[in-house]
Amino acid sequence: MHHIRLVNSEEQFHCYPGKSLLEGMQMLSRKGIPVGCRGGGCGVCRVQVLSGTYQCKKMSREHVDETELEQGIGLACRLYPESDLDVAVLGLKSGKKRQK
Repeated sequence: MHHIRLVNSEEQFHCYPGKSLLEGMQMLSRKGIPVGCRGGGCGVCRVQVLSGTYQCKKMSREHVDETELEQGIGLACRLYPESDLDVAVLGLKSGKKRQK
């Protein structure tokens, strides 16, 4: 089990192995990361990992490009912790609107 700390809100929760960052938060009824499509397409759950290790699964390049991936930016629904993480919640890129 990995300890997750959201630096924007001081919210903290644990994430079980094999669960995405977003799934870990929702399983424990925590808040702090916005929830959208849960499939890597809407960009609502955009975060930046400040410390720790993780794996990222496929996500929309419209919301996270290669340069941002290298900076630790990803979508919480597609990000799987491998250690304790410190995370900043970013939300949608400026200029993007959520599809309804």
